[in-house]
Amino acid sequence: MRIPAHSVCTAIRDDIVSGVFARGSRLTEEVLARRYGVSRVPVREALRTLESEGFVVTRRHAGACVAEPTDQEAADLLEIRTLLEPLGAARAAQRRTEAHLKVLRGLVRLGQERVRRGEGEDLRSLGGWFHETLAQASGSPALIALLTQLRHKIAWMYTVEQSALPADSWAEHGALVDAVARGDAERARALAAQHAERAAAAHRPRRPERPASVPGPPRVRASQQAVNTAGVRH
Repeated sequence: MRIPAHSVCTAIRDDIVSGVFARGSRLTEEVLARRYGVSRVPVREALRTLESEGFVVTRRHAGACVAEPTDQEAADLLEIRTLLEPLGAARAAQRRTEAHLKVLRGLVRLGQERVRRGEGEDLRSLGGWFHETLAQASGSPALIALLTQLRHKIAWMYTVEQSALPADSWAEHGALVDAVARGDAERARALAAQHAERAAAAHRPRRPERPASVPGPPRVRASQQAVNTAGVRH
């Protein structure tokens, strides 16, 4: 069975984001094909996609390498997110479905329950799912793709400090869902902007260490979405 290039792309991207492949390291088709148990064809296609996303660069005499973004490029990503997430929230207020609202409200309940119990282990995951669902509710494939790519790249370039006031963060999520449910696009936009600015302040540049060796993961399977799961949260 031929493994889809998008599955290989997801696997490589996750390994870049999680630091398995260090910034500046070479990505040879032969090694990647062997690592993921696929042919070189989907690897070649995946590398082209990752280059278009900014995770990979092609260098003369070296071939494909993991990109090495500058501090300014990293800072620009946070600023771009503070502009796009409010737009996504406003669109969600106009286009969300009842299914979107059900998921968003369920995530808010779970997050607030975890906070009350002092169970903070999965709050970041819940927050990530919340923002992914909110983006989906925008009904804009282009905007969804941009926000998804931003989340991946921000997780690659930054670590996020645990919120000192998680109850406030989830109260913001709840207020945002209320505005989306009412169809109040301007209120949703304003709340999302405030939340994005607060979240940006908790991000710290990631300074990954170059790994001595690259461990071998499971083979990529056609039914997989990823080999590794990299946290893209705030």
